[in-house]
Amino acid sequence: MSADAPTERFSNRVADYVRYRPGYPAQLLPWLYATQGMKAGDVVADIGAGTGISSQLFLQAGHPVVAVEPNAAMRAAAVEALAGHPGFSAVDGSAEATTLADASVDVVSAAQAFHWFDKAAVKREWQRILKPDGLMVVFWNSRPVTGSAFLEGYEALLRDYGSDYASVAERYPDDVSMCEWLGDGLRGMASFDNHQLLDFDGLRGRLLSSSYAPPPARPPAPRRHACRPARVIRADRRRWPGRPEIRHPHLCRNPRLTCIR
Repeated sequence: MSADAPTERFSNRVADYVRYRPGYPAQLLPWLYATQGMKAGDVVADIGAGTGISSQLFLQAGHPVVAVEPNAAMRAAAVEALAGHPGFSAVDGSAEATTLADASVDVVSAAQAFHWFDKAAVKREWQRILKPDGLMVVFWNSRPVTGSAFLEGYEALLRDYGSDYASVAERYPDDVSMCEWLGDGLRGMASFDNHQLLDFDGLRGRLLSSSYAPPPARPPAPRRHACRPARVIRADRRRWPGRPEIRHPHLCRNPRLTCIR
């Protein structure tokens, strides 16, 4: 399988992914409990679980979690991090073919990996593995691309040097697309502030955790205005004393679907 295939793109980025990717807002689970009917002890299938960031969110709240992840390196990182939780298990499966039994879980959760999935195939598969009246919960962190010199410079850096950043960014569905995909099953949407505090090395690691970032061993081919974003980030670094912390905002969106079979 090609290293550019969605299931293999992160194989050489696992360490940076574990160390530098943000978690998800603490408000997510209370919102699901209070407004969407999720219950304590519900069994969660975390689809495209990666290194286990989203799985940990549910495990810490006492939910049994089956992490479904096709990438062996990322799945191994999740197992290493979460094997101490008695309710955790992991399987080699994809979003479209989870390997899970019919009507075996209360909640299907998909986080940052959702944009890689075949939307028609996953809806069929998730309806198959959900118990009657089960929940589909889809959420991800979104990075603002305007509003400050740093945000705009960082976005320009990705567009100038990212191997296929533009095509990856376009895969993320907007609210209208999600509403169309969920149809009459849409029961609620919410967004919560989420922030990451990074020093410069942390920002570099966060960048290298992205599949479109050229690895350090391969010099990137600059595209349009290639020097401008680099100057913005270097200038900002000089202006900050000592070891700066960068407030790196994400907006976490949480559309939710109840499947009626």
